[in-house]
Amino acid sequence: MKAKKTEERNVTYRSIYRERQYGGYWYSGLWQVIRPILIGLTVAVIVLGLLTSLWNRLYEEYAGPVEAGNGETVYFAIESGQSLTRVANNLEAAGLIRSKTVFKYYCDFAGMGQKLQIGQYGLSRAMSMTEIANQLTTGDGNPLVRNITLIPGETVEEFAAKMVKNGVLDSADAFLAKCRTGQDFRDYYYIADVLSGGNASQRKYVLEGYLAPDTYEVYITATEDDILRKLLSQTEAVFPAEMQERAKEIGLTMDQTLTLASMIEKEAGANDFARVSAVFHNRLKAKMKLQSDVTIHYITGIRKMALEEGDLTANSPYNTYEVSGLPVGPICNPSAAAIQAALYPDELYVAENYLYFCAKDPESGELYFSRTLAEHEQAVAIYAPLWKKYDQSRGL
Repeated sequence: MKAKKTEERNVTYRSIYRERQYGGYWYSGLWQVIRPILIGLTVAVIVLGLLTSLWNRLYEEYAGPVEAGNGETVYFAIESGQSLTRVANNLEAAGLIRSKTVFKYYCDFAGMGQKLQIGQYGLSRAMSMTEIANQLTTGDGNPLVRNITLIPGETVEEFAAKMVKNGVLDSADAFLAKCRTGQDFRDYYYIADVLSGGNASQRKYVLEGYLAPDTYEVYITATEDDILRKLLSQTEAVFPAEMQERAKEIGLTMDQTLTLASMIEKEAGANDFARVSAVFHNRLKAKMKLQSDVTIHYITGIRKMALEEGDLTANSPYNTYEVSGLPVGPICNPSAAAIQAALYPDELYVAENYLYFCAKDPESGELYFSRTLAEHEQAVAIYAPLWKKYDQSRGL
């Protein structure tokens, strides 16, 4: 009996030992697995917290809004040719970013350095550096500049009307007033010459003929003075010193050359410029009236192919059917090619003394040249019906 109880106790101790042994081992093994994970997570949380704290501090100090609560619009412009460094400097100077250096490095790193778009942008000091960078590279700002084009042969009135239509000017009045008097542009020697020449008051527009045809880039905010000065400055480039010497050589002033060129521009296509010039030079030499229809068109504002008696007798210093020699001034703004033709007429047509020309088919712009009045009258008889038909088709 006693042996049996002893055996039972031994069994019980072995069970307890076994339970402790195996149970303790299982929990111990689990802890060994979990412990490094918990330590790693703890370290990660601490590091993440430190990094977040550091990032927030750096963000607030270098990349965050300058004034988070200030949403007032600040207009900022990027102009053509400005570098990333220049833009960064300007942004910091305008109080829109905290650090020009950080902005520059950020744009370089993000590949935005070459993507900045010219324009005028509405930014605010409540925007972050990255928001500003994104806006400046999307190109959604209003353009700073626009193109304006003066077509060869356009008058100042036509040019002004086009600028109003295209929204460059609100009204043509101030522009035309400045073109009419020319007084604000005496600092250009060729305008000063016109104003001191004695016939400025007879001209429809003192600046007519002196606005060089071309395409120009002007600021959106450009005034009438800004536009006119840009075009007037180009005139000196298309009429350089060698052309002035050539004009003197053939007995013309710059103003007379531009006047002749303006008539050539309106009378013919470029292929016939030099031949038309030869006719006008021959008539001037022979002291004949130029009798150019385009000078009548300038007076009336209507381009009719078949002129009537009332048109030909218009009382105007521009009427070359009435006045001798050149009209009082240019009748449009001529191209460089027309100016070249005025200075270098076709030598063969000069030598053979061509004195007349007339239009053939108005649609083609081709001209017929004659030496004698009889030849000219014969050509007119042939082509005049085409002119009248053309005018009728246009309701004239």
